[in-house]
Amino acid sequence: MSTGKKRPTAASLTIRNLDPKVKERLRKKAAQRGHSMEAEAREVLAAALAPSAAENPLSGAALIERLANLRKELDAAGVELVIPDRHES
Repeated sequence: MSTGKKRPTAASLTIRNLDPKVKERLRKKAAQRGHSMEAEAREVLAAALAPSAAENPLSGAALIERLANLRKELDAAGVELVIPDRHES
């Protein structure tokens, strides 16, 4: 039974002239992790091309920067934030 939803099309990639040493390192890493070389290559590419903190407004670094800027704006406006002491219970 069809739900009417289309699955995204998967792309294929052929890498020519890959250094044999790089291929061997990929093979070993894949084997250590129990992955195929293809699955390992997908993970390596996805991690290498993941959005950076500057590109991702919800990243930890971006949120810290936004809070620091907010703090500067509040200080400039004369607003003092009181941060209460934390007590473990």
